[in-house]
Amino acid sequence: MTAIAVLGSTNMDLVAYVARAPGRGETVTGREFRTVPGGKGANQALAAARAGGEVVMIGAVGTDEYGSLLRANLEHAGVDTDLLHTVAGPSGTAHIVVDDEGSNAIVVVPGANGTVTALGPGERAAVAAAGLLLLQLELPLSAVTEAARTAKSHGVRTILTPSPVQPLPPGLLDAVDLLVPNEHEAARLTGQTEPHAAAQVLLQQVPEVVITLGGKGCLYVARGGEPPVLFPAPEVTAVDTTGAGDTFVGTLAVALGEGRSVPEAVGWASSAAALCVQRHGASTSMPYRSEIDAA
Repeated sequence: MTAIAVLGSTNMDLVAYVARAPGRGETVTGREFRTVPGGKGANQALAAARAGGEVVMIGAVGTDEYGSLLRANLEHAGVDTDLLHTVAGPSGTAHIVVDDEGSNAIVVVPGANGTVTALGPGERAAVAAAGLLLLQLELPLSAVTEAARTAKSHGVRTILTPSPVQPLPPGLLDAVDLLVPNEHEAARLTGQTEPHAAAQVLLQQVPEVVITLGGKGCLYVARGGEPPVLFPAPEVTAVDTTGAGDTFVGTLAVALGEGRSVPEAVGWASSAAALCVQRHGASTSMPYRSEIDAA
C-alpha cells in the first residue's frame, strides 16, 4: 500500500442549512445547524483513509475543544496524527451556508492553520517517505511550496487542489504533478471560462490536470498528445456538495497509489463523490471503501 501524506488544514465546520443563501446585507432564517469536523486537508485525509489508504496528516489544531474533537475524528478513521501539532489559540473554523439546491458558500477563519508556515525535520521526512502528497491552499503558501519541493526532490507524486483559489507561485506549480481545480477555480487561474481552454493553459504549468465539473463530471488532460477525456458524473440528487471535491481527491489518491490507471482512478473517485453529495456534511458524508466498490 502506498502511503499518502496530507499537508493541509483542519477546521471545524459550522454549517447552516437555508432555503436560499442570503444576499449582501440580508438576513435569512435557517432551518438547521450542525457542527462537523472539516478542513480541506483533514477532509482529504479522512476520505483517503475511509477508502483504504494509509494516511499521515500534517498540520495544526488549537488548544480549544474543537482541536481535541478534530484530532479524535481523524484518529478514529485510522489517520496518523503524530504530525498534527497542537498550538496555543483557537482551531480553524469554516462557516458554511448550504441552500436547498445543495450549493454552498464558505468563509474560512484559519486559526491554528495559519501557524503552519514551514516544515520541520519530521514533516520533511514524512513527505519524503510517502508515495503521494496531497496539498491544498488553506495553509500559508510558504509551507505548501516547501512541501511540494520536498516531494519533488524525493520523487513523490504531488496532487494540488488550488482552493481557496489564489495566484500560485511558479515554485509551487513546478513541483506539482497533478492539479485538481473545480471549473470555477480553473477559470480564475487561467481567465478561460471554458474548461477545455482552461485545461490547455494549465497544462503549460503542470503535467496533468483534472477539472471537476460538478454534475457534469470531470475533464482529464495530460501532456504528450493524448486527447482530453470527459468523464460523466453518476446521476444522483445532490443534497450537500460541501465535501465532494475533497472526497474525490482523497479517493483518487488511493486509487493512483494502488497503481490504477488514471481513467479507472477517476471513475472510482467520481463514484465516491457521487455518494458524498447525497448526504449532509463534509466528513460525515464521506463513503467507506465497501460503499465505493459497490457503487
